[in-house]
Amino acid sequence: MSQITYKNVGIYQQESIVLENVDFKIGSREFVYLIGNVGSGKSSLLKTMYGELDIHSGEANVLGYDMAHIRRKQIPALRKRIGIVFQDFQLLTDRNVRDNLDFVLKAIGISNKKERAHRIEEVLLQVEMETKGYKMPHELSGGEQQRIVIARAILNNPDIILADEPTGNLDKKTGTQIVKLLHEISKKEATVIMTTHNLQLIEEFPGRILVCDNHHIKEVFSIPSEEYGSDIEGESAEGNNLVSKIEETEKTKEPTDTAIHQEKSIEPDSDSQATSLPSSTSPIPEEPRENHEDANAQSQEQELPTSETSGAEKKDATSPEEATTSTETATVNDQYRYTYN
Repeated sequence: MSQITYKNVGIYQQESIVLENVDFKIGSREFVYLIGNVGSGKSSLLKTMYGELDIHSGEANVLGYDMAHIRRKQIPALRKRIGIVFQDFQLLTDRNVRDNLDFVLKAIGISNKKERAHRIEEVLLQVEMETKGYKMPHELSGGEQQRIVIARAILNNPDIILADEPTGNLDKKTGTQIVKLLHEISKKEATVIMTTHNLQLIEEFPGRILVCDNHHIKEVFSIPSEEYGSDIEGESAEGNNLVSKIEETEKTKEPTDTAIHQEKSIEPDSDSQATSLPSSTSPIPEEPRENHEDANAQSQEQELPTSETSGAEKKDATSPEEATTSTETATVNDQYRYTYN
């Protein structure tokens, strides 16, 4: 049975088309790569799967929910069945690993302290971080932080894990370990959909491949050309082509003093570019809740109403009891807004 079914789906950002005529099915415990150039619609497609972005047209079903007509009050229940792995981690920087995970379990309604502690130990052991529970996020490497993010994603035993560029900020060895871990999870527990530009990982850990290209999605059955990806160090395909051209030129003639000088002057730029990725241990600034709500309100005004349920009806569907939350849960909704609200 399919967990995700899209049929002739159209996806828009405000009034601009992102993807159209999207058709695919994803079954239980599959591992699916979603690849494509920057801006091709990969992240937008993931957002439609957990209700962050509306379906403009067509039919979309995720875990039994009609995503074209889903009501606002249904979205939290859907998101509790979906784990999300972010590229930028989004860990709470003011508490240690164990408290980060405990905070999430409280937010999803698990009140028994012993039950929460037992589940935390289980997931830390699963991601091989059982000795790091006392560490603060800034004391962990990028790969260790990503393992904690995966642990957070599987806390509630989700049916689907959405991993948006989980290896984007990691080195080759660590990225390989993360994808290996996600593959192990997909074989035993959950369907995994992972966006990536790293075609080497697809070769090492095979799975289904969906390509976002020219506002459409197509499935391919072999690793595509480099035009859809970049190498594992984060350089663009254009950069790789440029390097190849330079190497070919150097083979045909001896470098002049001027060329040598230019190469030396270029090297610091490439180094600085390689190290310009955001530090994995830097605190992630929290977005003010008021600004976030204002942004949500503006985006909701711009959303196109569906044929059966309008945006106003979605808002009215939430009861006063559901609108009342504790201060702690509200904080969780800000930090983990994609997953828990």
